[in-house]
Amino acid sequence: MNHIFDYLFGQYAEYSTIDISLEITAVIFGIASVLFAWFNKIWVYPTGIVSTAIFVYLLLKWSLLGDMMINAYYFIMSIYGWYVWTRKIDDTHVTPISRTTSMEKIVEVLIFVATLIFVYVVYITFDKWNDWTAYVDTLTTAIFFVGMWLMARRKIENWIFWIVGDIISVPLYFYKGFTFSSLQYVIFTVMAIFGYLAWKKNLDNKLVTA
Repeated sequence: MNHIFDYLFGQYAEYSTIDISLEITAVIFGIASVLFAWFNKIWVYPTGIVSTAIFVYLLLKWSLLGDMMINAYYFIMSIYGWYVWTRKIDDTHVTPISRTTSMEKIVEVLIFVATLIFVYVVYITFDKWNDWTAYVDTLTTAIFFVGMWLMARRKIENWIFWIVGDIISVPLYFYKGFTFSSLQYVIFTVMAIFGYLAWKKNLDNKLVTA
């Protein structure tokens, strides 16, 4: 049992108690944020802001630029999403769940490609392009950037990007030595699947009653 524990959490022996506590706190708020997103509740953003703010600090401290940029972007898009989700489209209704339009699909591609280029330039500039994880970081950053933009606009397709990115992140974070974060992405994957099904049910019900 001790061998298993050491394998999963041995890397934390080198971390300070404060950093471990902060990571756990960020994970808890991150899970809460996805749970609120699942149920289509505005609290997805306040909880997400707390989680991403902590992760920005930790990841910058640990020199994980790709992951840090993801969370910095989440922080900014959480503020934008908070505005969009509470914006009223008429006197009684706020922005509803919907599917992406043709124009939004084009924007998705542009965000994805622009993110790949941006992360590559940053990694080259700071001499971080020295491990295979840099390639995966670049891919997941682009996936999550699109997913967060779609969530901010309350588009059901955001869940597809989260599911793909979360699945990739589980082994990636474990390899990097962040077991708590890796376990968080396992939970995120399951919740994203249920989130997609819940939002799809919401859309289907609207089509029936329309």
